[in-house]
Amino acid sequence: DDLQTTLKAVEELFRSYLPEIKWHNMGGGHHITREGYDVDLLISEIKRIRETYNLEIYIEPGEAIALNAGYLATEVLDIVENGMEILVLDASATCHMPDVLEMPYRPPLRNGFEAQEEAHTYRLSSNTCLTGDVIGDYSFENPVQIGDRLYFEDMAIYSFVKNNTFNGIGLPSLYLMDDQGYCSLVKAFGYQDFKGRLS
Repeated sequence: DDLQTTLKAVEELFRSYLPEIKWHNMGGGHHITREGYDVDLLISEIKRIRETYNLEIYIEPGEAIALNAGYLATEVLDIVENGMEILVLDASATCHMPDVLEMPYRPPLRNGFEAQEEAHTYRLSSNTCLTGDVIGDYSFENPVQIGDRLYFEDMAIYSFVKNNTFNGIGLPSLYLMDDQGYCSLVKAFGYQDFKGRLS
């Protein structure tokens, strides 16, 4: 198990220091909500480290608390041709989903498929001036039209904690969806929010 391997390495490399410290932060990459995650092993390893070295152990909430949650709704602003059809969206990889460029990460898209898997393949891009602000290539069963809404899934993790307003690109509004699918506005962002980040 990765957790045991990591803790074994920490103990081997830092054993002489562990009795001298008060606490140990085990980070936030534990997918404790994922099906099949061995929570009992995590608990036993935390107890073992705590008791062996008399340490206070911290675990950051991490992405597990919002894994597979949240949508980023975007609208198709334009369709241009440059070797293939490109959908210009009002969402941006750079501004709204930076993991697409940093990891790289391919966000799931409702009713979207791998490129060439369905009849209509498009490159999804943004309306920023940044070269390479591309989300990826997706295919669809039916042609996409200007004005269509697309819904990226699993977006709650970083869409708000890592977003930015590069060149004045607006932040997405935040809505809360109830168990019936009804959405209520929590916060909308405007120019004053952009201006406030600069001062």
